[in-house]
Amino acid sequence: MKYRELKPCITLEPYIHSFWELKGDDTDNQWQRNFPDGCPGLVVNLGNACITDNGAVRMDFGKTYAVGMMTSFKDSFIEADTHLLGVCLKPATFSNFYSFVAQNELTGKTVEFEKSNSFSIEKLIKNPTDYLNIFFTDRLQTQNGLLKSVIEDIHKSNGQLSIAQIAKRNFVTARWLERNFKTHIGVTPKEYSNIVRFQNALSLIKNSDKARSLLDIAFKCGFYDHSHLANEIKRNTGVAPSQL
Repeated sequence: MKYRELKPCITLEPYIHSFWELKGDDTDNQWQRNFPDGCPGLVVNLGNACITDNGAVRMDFGKTYAVGMMTSFKDSFIEADTHLLGVCLKPATFSNFYSFVAQNELTGKTVEFEKSNSFSIEKLIKNPTDYLNIFFTDRLQTQNGLLKSVIEDIHKSNGQLSIAQIAKRNFVTARWLERNFKTHIGVTPKEYSNIVRFQNALSLIKNSDKARSLLDIAFKCGFYDHSHLANEIKRNTGVAPSQL
């Protein structure tokens, strides 16, 4: 399997993490697992039909799909003829480009887009990066930064701020946060914070030496104990921390 990421143009950097491309090779015939990262996205299939969402969804050639943020792991079956091109959007930026359903209706789902929102296959194949930069720059009409400072606070604290603290720091109510997170991100602020906290713990587990205990990582990341962290890792990845 070959995977690469490309940065968007400067205009799109506040809204898009990256463009990405995945191609299968002759050795591929396996399930590929992705973990929750708090980001929605879009994907277009440029190869043979691809099974995703743990076997529940089939993505057909030439079609564009909206992908809601994940709240647990997601498996996709990668074969030699798999060829996917995608866009990883930043949290709460979907509505900057599309007038679509509220994000909580997409959470954990892969949904086929109607033709008016889909990519042009011919232009995409010819020059994917240039096409995607132009496509999204032309669609950038609503520059909604409604949750920007809130999201920044959550990430700076690695998901360890309480909802009351987040609300107070941003001069909003907990109810306002709840409503706007569901609409623009797809989950509650608490659920989003948990994903950020999980990602921080995952990074520490993968990058720490073996002498560092799971209990030490748990306390550093704001979990009650190592069992609490282990359960969160298992829920989001499907495996125990020792198997990562």
